[in-house]
This record gives sequence, structure tokens and C-alpha cells, in this order.
Amino acid sequence: MRATESNQDYPFAVTNTAAALLDAAGTIVAWTPAAEALLERRSADVCGRPARELLADAGSWQAVLAQGGQGEQEGWEGRATLRHGSGRELEIGFRVIPLNDGARGDAARCLVLGAPLELVAQWRQDHAFTHELFLQGRVGLAVFDAELRLQRTNTHLLPYTGVPVDLNGRRLADFLWAEDARIIDDRLREVLHSGVPLIGFNTIARTLDDPRGGRVVTIQAFRLQEPDGRPMGVAAVFTDVTEHERARGRLDLLYRATGALGGSLSVLRTVEDLVEVLAPTFGDCAAVDLAETVLTGGEPPAEGHLTLPLIRMAVAGAETDALRTGTVRLTAAGPGARECRGELVTGLGTRPAGPGDNAAPEWATTVPGAHSAMTAPLCARGIVFGGLTLWRRGDSAPLEEDDLALLEEIAARAAVAVDNARRYTKERRTALGLQRSLLPPATSDTPALESASLYLPADADSGVGGDWFDVIPLSSARVALVVGDVAGHGLHATAMMGRLRSAVRAMADLELEPEELLAHVDDMVLQVVAEVEGDHSDDGDAGPPLPGGPVGATCLYAVYDPVTRNCVMASAGHPPPAVVGPDGTVEYVDLSPGPPLGVGGWPFEPVERELPPGSVLALYTDGLIERGEGDVDQGMRDLADRLLRADVLDRPLRQARHDIVEGLPPGRLRDDVTLLLARTRVVDVGSIATWQLDADPAIVGEARHLVLDQLSAWDLDELAFSTELIVSELVTNAIRHAGGPVRLRLIRADTLTCEVSDSSNTQPRMRRARSSEEGGRGLYIVAQLSHRWGSRYTMGGKTVWSEQNLPPA
Repeated sequence: MRATESNQDYPFAVTNTAAALLDAAGTIVAWTPAAEALLERRSADVCGRPARELLADAGSWQAVLAQGGQGEQEGWEGRATLRHGSGRELEIGFRVIPLNDGARGDAARCLVLGAPLELVAQWRQDHAFTHELFLQGRVGLAVFDAELRLQRTNTHLLPYTGVPVDLNGRRLADFLWAEDARIIDDRLREVLHSGVPLIGFNTIARTLDDPRGGRVVTIQAFRLQEPDGRPMGVAAVFTDVTEHERARGRLDLLYRATGALGGSLSVLRTVEDLVEVLAPTFGDCAAVDLAETVLTGGEPPAEGHLTLPLIRMAVAGAETDALRTGTVRLTAAGPGARECRGELVTGLGTRPAGPGDNAAPEWATTVPGAHSAMTAPLCARGIVFGGLTLWRRGDSAPLEEDDLALLEEIAARAAVAVDNARRYTKERRTALGLQRSLLPPATSDTPALESASLYLPADADSGVGGDWFDVIPLSSARVALVVGDVAGHGLHATAMMGRLRSAVRAMADLELEPEELLAHVDDMVLQVVAEVEGDHSDDGDAGPPLPGGPVGATCLYAVYDPVTRNCVMASAGHPPPAVVGPDGTVEYVDLSPGPPLGVGGWPFEPVERELPPGSVLALYTDGLIERGEGDVDQGMRDLADRLLRADVLDRPLRQARHDIVEGLPPGRLRDDVTLLLARTRVVDVGSIATWQLDADPAIVGEARHLVLDQLSAWDLDELAFSTELIVSELVTNAIRHAGGPVRLRLIRADTLTCEVSDSSNTQPRMRRARSSEEGGRGLYIVAQLSHRWGSRYTMGGKTVWSEQNLPPA
């Protein structure tokens, strides 16, 4: 016999001398190539047959054995007549060597034909080495024949319950599970047929008597073959790596669980990711229960409570119906839990349910068919935040103390992650509450338009952003629409949003043009940046810089006039608004966005567009069109389709807004989403009266009569006296201080607006007149009679206006 990889693997593969290995019954089990050449009898024809058939006279076999005498321990020599393969007889000397192979029980022998004594000594040394090799217990050794039957093994081939003592002539399927045996046989058969050694193949080996147990073994195998290359069998080494694999598996599970715990700042998503890792890898079922206060950012009580009500928040694995989320259970919050000690329960199938000394705990019997369970508290800083529970059922191996130790380690890390997510939740709720308090009402209704807005915060991992919107009533029934987005997320973005919204509203009250308003806001942002940088460069006690990167924002400001139906808008780096026309077409306003606020040095370009009555303006932030699903152009096309599907022209906007954002992943947005819808209206021509007046003081009386007649036509006689005084003062001031033509206009909408326009750029100022002065009280009178009043610049000068509330219908 000759081994493929090494000539030292079998003691009779190292000699060219004719020899035969005999078992205790005298059967030939090995036949050297030299013996084949000497007697011209092939190994396949000889092996497995009695050695006495080699003799010319089969009855002389006892005489051969009888020659041993007292020297049997050292072997004996003699002569015998053997039968040649050609049929002739051949007389030859022989030597019989007792091998004393304890692995085989009775002493086996080696029949050496024509062997010198020095070779006999070498064979005995080789056999002693092989004998010791097969007796060692560190690894399992096995020799298989060409039919994959075991020919020789050591006692530690598969050292666990269910392996027979005598494996000679058996197949692996005789004592291993059929599937496990098939996998090993297939790999050994590949080695037998191809001759390619098998290196480092890991598999499970389970015996028929212990299907739940099993060992993880690494197999190295190589082919045994004849001198002519014909395969004779396979030699294999089996190494038990069960404990190593278990340790590596536990470390891998701990690593993956730690990675899942660090993947989110949401309490719910953190525990959901954790149970997905634990089941079914670690247990057949897994569940996480949390204290209710944790979900809202609160902290469970640390002392004085023996039990803590927990809500099941995440489940995974089999039988999840039995582990419904939202169920409430009580857990001990005493010293054991606060010391982070877990509990292991085994033998659930044999233990009664309910109260009793040997009864299984209620939490352990939740999963039908479970045979073992364990739980560990989520404990950090001496506070119990919840519990982590695992069950095993069916054919899974029962849970052990080592499993409980691993669960306690995972629970300790999970408690830290949950505590961090809880703190973040608390800060996020504070920021979100602050943000919502800084935003205006979601719906508004003015003579100029009907509006409805919607704000969706980003997910917990991204933090609260700085998106805002606003609807600002202006003079003369006009209205301003604002949408903005502050860079970054967190409290600093929310605070900056509040500052910008206040600044925009204050400047809108000054009746600035959109491009001029954005220029002033841009200058304000630059001042804020300079203040922040100056504070942290000059003052060592100023603290760390604001988080979230540089201060900046985008903004879109639009003013709609329901009298002229014109909308003037300007953009500071913000996406253009969409316009849904009365005919059902959707298009985006072609405006030239300037730089974002905080860049400075660049002008903003206004765009004017006429909007037919019933048009719908859609203003939004980039979170609605940039969701990681494609480029911005695709997002804008998708928004146009959503606007049409929501039927914004015919449905109330407060309903349509929800349909537009339908399908966005709730709680999984990477950026805030803000949407502002506005349906335009017009002021009826019959509700507008305009007169051009000459710059003559005598015309003031005529102006009063014109106004009184118009108020009478509108059934607003209750406002006649006050309006008469307002018109008289404003027209008189325009003629006295501005000269030139004067335009007087009345607008009846939700208020009565009186406008007087002239060519002067000088703004009127109300002052307190002294008691000795005869004049200076006109604007004071106007202010007292008006709901509000003011002035604004126009292309040809200025307009002074006054608004009065309409009397009840």
C-alpha cells in the first residue's frame, strides 16, 4: 500500500520487501507491492482472504504457526511452500512478527516473506509509531476503504455519546445522522475520486442517540492509492473544534449585536434591530420589554419600586403571535435586577405552570413548546430600563449558563444604547416642541388665498431640522408666502429658524420687495455668523462652537396681490414653487435662485407672474424631492404627479396635503419635509374703487363725497365717519407734502382698506404734537381710527394705507 501524501502514514508502505498484514483470525488485510511481484497475485485478489490459501498445502498452516514456540513475542522464522499466481509452487523463507495491536483486540501478525532481520526491526519501529499515533486522543484518525467503510480508527474519532466501540467495517451512517453522514461521505468521495486533499472542512456531526447535541469537526483527508494510481481508500483526520466554534460564534453574535445597537438613535428601532440579530441565531424567539417612560425620553424610577411595568416593544423569531407587542408585564426591579443578574429556566416541558415551588415563571411559559428560556435586565447606571428575553424550542439545544452570561453581556450593552437613545429622544422632543411652537397655524383663510401646510420632521437619527413656512398678511389684501430651510439639524437649527422667521415677518411688515427683503435677511445671517465666530475666537469661556456646521439657510419669498392677480417672488437658493393651473397643468416657476442666505455679495432676482383665480401654488423644502430615490429632477416630476393625483384644484387643501406626502416612510425621513399649498383668490372688481385726484387742496372735499357715496353703495355707512376723517387726513398730507397727482383707492375684502398714493418717497412719521401746535395730529387721528395703518414704497413713490374692520353682517 502507498499513501498519496506521505510514505510514513502506513508501516508497510515504506518497503519493497514482500509482506502481508494479518488480523487475529489470519485474514490478509494488507499486501505489499513486492509481494504482488513475488507471487504475481494482486492485492485485490488476496486482501480479505485467509492467509492459509497462500500455501501450496492449506493444511500446513498450523505447522507454520506452530513454529513460533516460546519466541512468539519476538517473532519466528521458517520456510514454507507457497502457491505462485501462475500455478507453480515456490519455496521461500518467511518471518512472522506479532504486532500486538491493542486497537484490534487480539494480536495481529505480519507475515514477511524473505525479509532480512534489519528490515524487520525497521518495520517494528514503524508499527510502534503508527500504533501510538492511533492511540493518541488529541485528534481522530480514520482509514476508509474504497467503499468508505472504516478500516481503522482511534478511540477518539468522535468522542461523544452514541459512537460504537468497534467501528471496524462500519459506515458513518451507521452511527451518525443521515444528513451529517451524507455530507461527510460526499466530501470523502470527492477526495477518493479526484485525489485532491480535503483541507479544513468544517461540519456538524450528530449521533443518532443525541440529535440535539452534535460536535463541530474539522476534517483533513487525502487519498490512499496503489502504485499504478488506483484508489484504495481515504485517510482522514477529525479535529473537534466545537468549543472553539462556540466561542467564535458567541464573539460574532456579540459583535453583530453591538453593531445593531449602534445603528440608530431611535429607542424603538434600536431594540427592533437587536431582536432581529438574536432570533433565530441565538434563540428561536426573542423579545425586548421597556418601561413606558423610556419611550418618551423619561427615566424609570431608580429606587423605591419592587416591580416595574414593562411594555413589549420588539419581537422576532417563531411564534411571534404569542409575543404580541404592546402587552404589559411586571418585572422585578429589586436588587437582583439592579445588579444586572439574569435568570435561566430549563425543563419547561416538565415543570408545571402557575404558582408553586417548582413552577416555571410566567414570563418563561409565553412561547408554546419552549423547553428553555432566559431573561436579563437592561440595567445601566443602576436603573432598570427593561428586559431582554430569549426562548428555545423544538430541536434546539437547551440554553446553558454560558448562554446566560452572553445574554447578560448583550443586555448590558443594550441598556447603554437604550439609555443613549432615550436621552436623544428627550432632546429631540424638546427641539421638536420648540420647532412646532415657532411655526404658524397649519391652515389659514384670507381674501387673497386659502392655504394649508404640513411639516414632517426627519427621523430620530437625523435630528430635528430648521424647516419653516409662513403666511403673512400684508396691506391691501395682499399676502406673503414664505418657505425656508436652515442648514443642519438639532436645537441650533431650530433656534436659527426662529430668528429667521421673526426677521422675515418684521421685514415683511416694512412692505419690502421680495429681492430687497432677502438681501436684508442675508445681511442679518452674515452678522450672526460673525457674532458666533467672534465669540469663540476672543472669549475662552464662550464654550464650544455651535454644532451642525456653518450657519446658513435657503428661503423662498413670494407676495401675491389678489387685486392685480400678480405674484412676485425671489429665491435664496431654494427650489422653485410648482403652479397647478385651473386647466390641470403643473409647471414650475422659472426663477433664478440666488445664493443661500449667509453667503453674501450676490443680488437676488425677482420674478413676476400672473396667476389665474383658483391656481394652486406649492412651496416646499428639498426634503420632499430629495429622498435618496433619484435626482432632484425626478423628485420634482414625482411631486407634480402627486399634486395631480391629490386633486388640489377641487378638494380642500387641508385634505389634499396628506395625500401628497402619502407613501413617504413615516419616521424614516433623512431630512425634514415642509409643504405649503395656497389656492389663489381675487378681489371682485365691484369691491374696488379707484380715483385719480389733482394736487389741489380743494379736491379734498370732493374726495370725502366720493368715498361716502361708495361706502353707501357697499352698505358700510357705519364706517362713513371714520373713513371720511382718514381720507381727509391722508389726501391732505399727500397734496401738501408730495404734490403731483394723487390716487385714492378703497378695497373691500375682509377689512376696508383706504389707500392714498403719491409720487413722494418720503415716509410719513407719526409724532406727538405739542399743546401749542395747531397741526401734527393727522396721523395720530388715522392711527386711532384704524385697525392698523402703514406705508410702503412703490415704483412711482409711496402708498399710505389704513385698514378698518368691517362691521358684523
